[in-house]
Amino acid sequence: MDKLIHDDKGSVTISNDGATIMKLLDIVHPAAKILVDIAKSQDSEVGDGTTTVVLLAAEFLKEAKPFVEDGVHSQNLIRSYRTASTLAIEKVKELAVSIEGKSVEEKKGLLAKCAATTLSSKLIGGEKEFFATMVVDAVMAIGDDDRLNLIGIKKVPGGNMRDSFLVDGVAFKKTFSYAGFEQQPKKFDNPKILLLNIELELKSEKENAEIRLSDPSQYQSIVDAEWNIIYDKLDKCVESGAKVVLSRLAIGDLATQYFADRDIFCAGRVAEQDLNRVAAAAGGTVQTSVLGTCEIFEEKQVGGERFNIFSGCPSGRTATIVLRGGADQFIEEAERSLHDAIMIVRRAVKNSTVVPGGGAIDMEISKYLRQHSRTIAGKSQLFINSYAKALEVIPRQLCDNAGFDATDVLNKLRQKHAMQSGEGASYGVDINTGGIADSFANFVWEPAVVKINAINAATEAACLILSVDETVKNPKSESAQGDAAAGAMGRGRGGGRGRGMRRR
Repeated sequence: MDKLIHDDKGSVTISNDGATIMKLLDIVHPAAKILVDIAKSQDSEVGDGTTTVVLLAAEFLKEAKPFVEDGVHSQNLIRSYRTASTLAIEKVKELAVSIEGKSVEEKKGLLAKCAATTLSSKLIGGEKEFFATMVVDAVMAIGDDDRLNLIGIKKVPGGNMRDSFLVDGVAFKKTFSYAGFEQQPKKFDNPKILLLNIELELKSEKENAEIRLSDPSQYQSIVDAEWNIIYDKLDKCVESGAKVVLSRLAIGDLATQYFADRDIFCAGRVAEQDLNRVAAAAGGTVQTSVLGTCEIFEEKQVGGERFNIFSGCPSGRTATIVLRGGADQFIEEAERSLHDAIMIVRRAVKNSTVVPGGGAIDMEISKYLRQHSRTIAGKSQLFINSYAKALEVIPRQLCDNAGFDATDVLNKLRQKHAMQSGEGASYGVDINTGGIADSFANFVWEPAVVKINAINAATEAACLILSVDETVKNPKSESAQGDAAAGAMGRGRGGGRGRGMRRR
């Protein structure tokens, strides 16, 4: 389910992305902050599974609580949890299936299934196939380059989700424009692109420059020099043969009109990130003068906005997803969901092993750890067993979220996974029917690296919290007001000695 978070500034966020929710919560408790940190680390490392990691860590602690209350030393628990975590990760690696060595088309299909699995719990889950294909195409477009900022996501309110589209290149919103802009051509085939980091307009002096003239006629030469400088720059732009001129700084009235007369398109004040992406795509670098090229440039109306679109770029290592949808919050959440899917596909391209999702892998590790715990003599047997039980929180939560009876489904899953033949290993929760199904056969997949990272991070966080046995506050850092209140409470409770109190 999604959460609606409303902060003091009045901004509203609707999300079910674990890391986003954790970031927006104003958490004061130090132990709870550790859970926020692991959600953030999971987000930056893998991009998905943020909810999983928080759920697991909390469940490990919940399972450890009765032992701690019974007087078990937490170091024993930590030792067992670490052993269990190592065993679990080895088991995940053993169960993982590689998708290497497939043809490009097959690989795309498999990656789309990973993306669809990620998107199924999100707000845009209804259109997961549509977006999964888009995400895979975008990740494939940037190739081996790891920089996430090469995939741009632009949000345009209005229209339908299915009006979203992928540009194989760069797209950005039309920038602030001056007079003469409408006379410029709006489409080119194979244009040269000039990317600048200079201003093309007449500027008044920033400092109080002082020029002393001995003759009034000299004044004209100063004015002429100023005009000559800007015309010289503009002539050089035209001589370069560029048909599209983009600059990070302003391009003024004079330059806009000058370019319009010569059938050249220009845009000033282009955001630095967009300019860098054009440079990466067109095969140039941004400096005071540089040329790149692309197959097609056009300005297109998208909803209420105009977009400049560069497609068919030679270096081609960039893509832009233009998202459409109703409310702003909806598009924001769609962007977060796509971020998760993009990260997952990138990880699956790099580490090409996948495991069945839908709680299947968690149940299988849980069964394996239970069996392993019985071979251990000593208290450790109980602790590893409780770790195994905690892993069942994932399929249980999936049932709860889908509105099914968790106990019933979990019993079926346990029975299926307990089969000696091993055919039940990939069975997980089927959220469509409320029963169980073979997650692998149904293509509910997730990269093995997500699970490995989640188990690692959750175990580390649980062990860190278990290793703390006292929380000590520094009294000096308490406010004077807090001290006064504490003093007043002290006097109220035991300040006045009543009857029957022993005098010291």
